[in-house]
Amino acid sequence: MFWPMFAVAAGFLGLSVLGVFAVRVFVEARRLGLQVSESAHRINRAAEDLERAAVSATRSAESL
Repeated sequence: MFWPMFAVAAGFLGLSVLGVFAVRVFVEARRLGLQVSESAHRINRAAEDLERAAVSATRSAESL
């Protein structure tokens, strides 16, 4: 009777450990997704700023 109970307890413990790791992976993947999204917004803002600066430089060059 000891070995079947031990096997059930070990199986439950193994599933619990896997569950904890799954939650940690989910949380880290979500954080990574938020960081990627924020980086994309920053890149878009920088691209818009660069475009505005290029238009301004073109106008300045044309006026010369």
